[in-house]
Amino acid sequence: MHVTSEQRLDDDIRERAFTLGDIPGILWTPASASTSAPAPLILLGHPPLGLSAMYPRLLDRARHAAAQGFAAATIELPGSGDRPRLPAVDRARADLRRAVEAGEPVTDEIIDALVLPLVDRAVPEWRAALDALLSLPEIGGPVGYSGGVISIGVRLAVVEPRVSAAVLFAGSFVPRAVFEEARKVTIPLHVLLQWDDRGNDRQASLDLFDALGSEEKTLHANMGGHTGVPHYASDAADQFFTRHLR
Repeated sequence: MHVTSEQRLDDDIRERAFTLGDIPGILWTPASASTSAPAPLILLGHPPLGLSAMYPRLLDRARHAAAQGFAAATIELPGSGDRPRLPAVDRARADLRRAVEAGEPVTDEIIDALVLPLVDRAVPEWRAALDALLSLPEIGGPVGYSGGVISIGVRLAVVEPRVSAAVLFAGSFVPRAVFEEARKVTIPLHVLLQWDDRGNDRQASLDLFDALGSEEKTLHANMGGHTGVPHYASDAADQFFTRHLR
């Protein structure tokens, strides 16, 4: 892990851009984090739009985390930003666009080709990032995961024992194989769903929630489209992490 830049934000949050091999990332730590009092960590997932495009929203989420005394970190997804493209995923994305524009069903084959390669590559990278982040003396457990591509969150919840709670954003296509993985999830979950998200299969989101194996899971559904998440939904997610990461 190599720190490439560092700054103090106006609310005394320490922001460090870093690279992990060829993977860019950002770490935010609150002023309260120290060697004697290491901060719990929240991994900030995001859609594959590039860190530069997502930075304002990620920073807002990091500020929320810091206000609760948590560190927050994110990494660039495979095929996004300045990272090498994934041609097969790009082709699947084009197939998805054509199907939606033509009013045709989005097939399982398109969803698998779009999502599974991203999950297969991203989850090991998140685990490597977690290794590096937890080696810092001011960062400690427990660890939470928040947002991003829901299939990545499900896989990470299954294979990474250091993640002890997760906030998942329903709003992306889910391969059938991930429904089977979801039955193996046991950590506490808080799932956000925008009820009127035109790009999201609402029933598939409800079916995935039903499949999740966790004994403690909450579905927080709000009216509105994909980008219309109300501010108080973030407050509820903050309270969830405060319960489980303290």
